[in-house]
Amino acid sequence: MAEYTRKQVVEEAEKLAKMMANIEEIDRFKQLEAKINDNQKIQDNIQRIKALQKQAVNFQAYGKTEALEKVEKEIDRLQEELDGIPIVSEFKDSQMVINDILQMVSNTISREVTNEVIRSTGGDLLKGETGSKQANGACDH
Repeated sequence: MAEYTRKQVVEEAEKLAKMMANIEEIDRFKQLEAKINDNQKIQDNIQRIKALQKQAVNFQAYGKTEALEKVEKEIDRLQEELDGIPIVSEFKDSQMVINDILQMVSNTISREVTNEVIRSTGGDLLKGETGSKQANGACDH
């Protein structure tokens, strides 16, 4: 009695993904990312942070707590410096907006699948119960 195959649903999901990849917020994200990739100071800071993070992992593994603290302070300083650059802050904001959109779409799909199951079984949306749960006498007596 299935109206759609799994393959059809995946194809529709791919269409939705392409639509989402072409919304205004994604375009802005791509523009900001390109500016960040072209900014040598930002790239130098990112590379320095990555190198220090590797050092921190090694210091932690070998129990070198004093050296680890020193490296972590330098990572924090460089991260603050990065965060102080307006384009970096704007990029992070853009990431949050995109994550919020993805979460909203995911939640909407999840909610609507649940609601459709309830509706299709003759259930009660307000109670969040499927028709089979109601038919089996699952009530509060």
